[in-house]
Amino acid sequence: MAEPIVAIVGRPNVGKSTLFNKLVGQRLSIVEDTPGVTRDRVFGPCEWKGRHFSLVDTGGIEPAAKDVILTQMREQAQIAIDAADVIVLVTDVRSGVVATDLDIAEQLQKSRVPVIVCVNKCDSIGAPPDDYYEFYNLGLGEPIQVSSVHGHGTGDLLDAIVEHLPENDEPEDGGRIRVAVIGKPNAGKSSLVNRVAGENRCIVSDIAGTTRDAVDTTVENEFGTFTFIDTAGLRRKSRVEDSIEYYSNLRAEMAVDRADVCVILLDGEVGFTEQDSKVAGIAHEAGKGCVIAVNKWDAVEKDDKTMQEYTKKLENDFSFMSYAPFVFISAKTGQRLDRMFELIVQAAASNAMRIRTGVLNEILAQATARVQPPTDKGRRLKTYYMTQASTKPPTFVCFVNNKELFHYSYKRYLENRLREVFGLEGTPIRMLVRERGEKDNT
Repeated sequence: MAEPIVAIVGRPNVGKSTLFNKLVGQRLSIVEDTPGVTRDRVFGPCEWKGRHFSLVDTGGIEPAAKDVILTQMREQAQIAIDAADVIVLVTDVRSGVVATDLDIAEQLQKSRVPVIVCVNKCDSIGAPPDDYYEFYNLGLGEPIQVSSVHGHGTGDLLDAIVEHLPENDEPEDGGRIRVAVIGKPNAGKSSLVNRVAGENRCIVSDIAGTTRDAVDTTVENEFGTFTFIDTAGLRRKSRVEDSIEYYSNLRAEMAVDRADVCVILLDGEVGFTEQDSKVAGIAHEAGKGCVIAVNKWDAVEKDDKTMQEYTKKLENDFSFMSYAPFVFISAKTGQRLDRMFELIVQAAASNAMRIRTGVLNEILAQATARVQPPTDKGRRLKTYYMTQASTKPPTFVCFVNNKELFHYSYKRYLENRLREVFGLEGTPIRMLVRERGEKDNT
């Protein structure tokens, strides 16, 4: 069974994201004084007194909002409420109970889920401020006073959360593949996650950069269990003009770091850009399994040679990661998403593959017999043996008589042989060279 879900809800700018970050213990949610900065639900693991649960930060609820983004934020919060086992309603002691708090409380009373009222910004220690007692009027039981900035009262809040958690919270089973969907803004990342999840999981809008936070979505299908991490669109560093954009970029890189496989999403109508190369480079440098998905293929005018010509061009554009397979998809129609899942599973398996030393050295012996190692000024490269140091990505150590003789071209040749024999599609390979007697610090 999945871990219980605890949703943090409330009107904008009461300190939900600051509280979320304090409870999770890492800066996962964007914190800014601008109301409405947290637009999507953000998941974070939390543990208290041996109980594990997922904490969900939501966009601020404004029940009467007409604005498109604000309306979708309200829908996102409702989805989190519907999925939650416990709800924490965050309020602000400085402003007291306002009409929006009463509206939200009424909405939550209909949910039939345990609700804990958290009165935030009680920054001084001691007796509760006078305004604290107003919050009993919400009709949701005894409020808990908390300072999310200083951490006061968070222990009491966590005690109350754990008290209301369902009993049978077994930890999630393994075997799931974590997938980061990355790409420049408006490539269709949220639409893709929504399509595979089968629900309106991320805010979708024609406004570029709508998705600011990384959001986790679990998908189960015939190919396995996947956690999709939808990320804020990566923008060029020079375009990061404000701190919100900076944190979004940072989070996209964190999402790559958490992932097993990165789906690099291109806009098929726009084609390859330099920014796509930089986005892919982040995944490549991190050693992640990679699949390059060309989205909006349904909208591209084409004939029987279009895909072949597009593939040839992409092979040139992505020559630095020739191991990554291409798939032409449509998040809108669902075209070739099955094929995308097959490639994700293959990339994850390749990225985690471990090969026995004996088998590696058989391949090494065959490879050196077929193509003689290079020579320089009468000296010939001798490769004594090879061993695998680690996985994710597969990292091999080759012991030789002279590192300088191990030319890049020969290294590339050995990499290609390993790919051919073991089918290492969709993953980078790292090869380290050591002279015999040199310590291996990998």
